[in-house]
Amino acid sequence: MIYVFTHKITSRVKYAFNLVFKDVMQTDYKLISDRKEFEAVEGVKIAYTINPIDNAFFIRSKPLLFENGISDQEINVIPFDRTKAFFGVGGNSMFPFDIFAASFYLAARYEEYLPHKKDVYNRFDAPQSLAFNEGILHQPVINIWISKFTDLLKELYPGFTMPERKYKFITTIDVDNAYAYLEKGFVRSLMGYGKSILTFDYKGFKNRTKTLLGLQKDPYDTFEYQENLVKNQNLTFIYFFLLGDYGMNDKNIPVSSRRFQSLIKSISDHSKIGIHPSFASNYNFRKLEKEVTRLSNVINREIWRSRQHFLKLVLPDTYRNLIELDITDDFTMGYASNYGFRAGLCTPFYFYDLDLEVETNLKIHPFAIMEGTLKYYMEIDSKAAIPHFKRLIDEVRMVNGEFISLWHNDSLNNSDLWKGWKAVFEEMIAYGKE
Repeated sequence: MIYVFTHKITSRVKYAFNLVFKDVMQTDYKLISDRKEFEAVEGVKIAYTINPIDNAFFIRSKPLLFENGISDQEINVIPFDRTKAFFGVGGNSMFPFDIFAASFYLAARYEEYLPHKKDVYNRFDAPQSLAFNEGILHQPVINIWISKFTDLLKELYPGFTMPERKYKFITTIDVDNAYAYLEKGFVRSLMGYGKSILTFDYKGFKNRTKTLLGLQKDPYDTFEYQENLVKNQNLTFIYFFLLGDYGMNDKNIPVSSRRFQSLIKSISDHSKIGIHPSFASNYNFRKLEKEVTRLSNVINREIWRSRQHFLKLVLPDTYRNLIELDITDDFTMGYASNYGFRAGLCTPFYFYDLDLEVETNLKIHPFAIMEGTLKYYMEIDSKAAIPHFKRLIDEVRMVNGEFISLWHNDSLNNSDLWKGWKAVFEEMIAYGKE
């Protein structure tokens, strides 16, 4: 048990200490605002306030956790250990910066509530973030800070122990389009043929015909390959299925397809699954509700995992809608345009609603990298891709976090646009698996 004194217990204070102690350190703690009570207890003691208290581990507090509302914060970045930090404090603080305020700022995504320029899909993008601009996006900085904080705490309290977190390796597959040619219906198939003719894509014309005639496997159907990996190497895969109505940014197979339903049921027998809310559902709660219900009806089970299509995340609205539908675990926290740790964490944590000033029950599982980020946004080919995966895996391993990667079923077909990426996928698994 860790005893913490602070001069005022707020929702932000509770969340920040839950984040550091419960979510990351997996250690119990007690907040105390009565100084005499704090002085009377024995054990590991932290004074999080303006001035030191006896021999307790002292961290000088910044104002952020005692404020209400959202306003521009003065951010002065300082070097710290093998990374950087901010909200530096002087005087006789035993830690060079307010780790709780800084962790809150990143994990609550405070900067995403401030005015910022959005990308073409109306998203908060990596270049708008503090971590990107300081060159530390590739590091789970909160986990690194806490690791150093724990070491210093043990120096002052040699008897202090805490559970050892184990490194985890999790692969996630977004099924935006289960098949390239199958189950598209007469009109979409006809349009596909027309496009091939107009663009002189004879290879596509031939492949569509051979697939529809049953002479070859659909190029996007890489699911048996994935299942063999799961079973033969004891891997953890999580699948997210797009079940939205057909639209400009949502082009998956109709949920009425028996083949598609059979695929979903088959995958749910060996792996975890979740909903992949459509792009359109971000602007229509009823669409989101319908999509969650569709998936639930297919597998006859409740749905509690999600990841947004196009990684479309608008705070706090997106998460409020998920909570309304009893989604408990979301895997959207990451960027499309760059890899790394959007919230500074490589361990699960809970969503804090800054507008309502309340910690919610929605658990956030941050992912580290998406294959499309390297290929399309950063223009890195398959031959140069693997060092980027290894860089992130090494960072996560050093803090015993969870390495979550994002792939798509079509990127594993080892042909056309994705030639060579299947080998990257396999090397990532060989290097990163538990």
